[in-house]
Amino acid sequence: MADRPMIEQAGWDWLEATLPADPQTAAAADADPAPSFARCFAGSDGGRVLAVLRAMTLDRALGPDAPEAALRHLEGQRQLVATILALVARGRAG
Repeated sequence: MADRPMIEQAGWDWLEATLPADPQTAAAADADPAPSFARCFAGSDGGRVLAVLRAMTLDRALGPDAPEAALRHLEGQRQLVATILALVARGRAG
């Protein structure tokens, strides 16, 4: 099929163009997301985003009168940010 804009391609032809030639190689590349996280948060903008996420979650403390739902919500946010930071660190390390 000729290279037409994706919008004009009929049926599922557009999907075949996006699939990797070797599924096993693609699976190996997708196995570890750490390098992608390191690239995503590289540079000054990435560092700024990580600093904001850290300040909003890990460096934040709720008062003693905080409801249980707020505590649970913040802990979930902390877990997500901690996971992102760990993936970035692992991706930068190797």
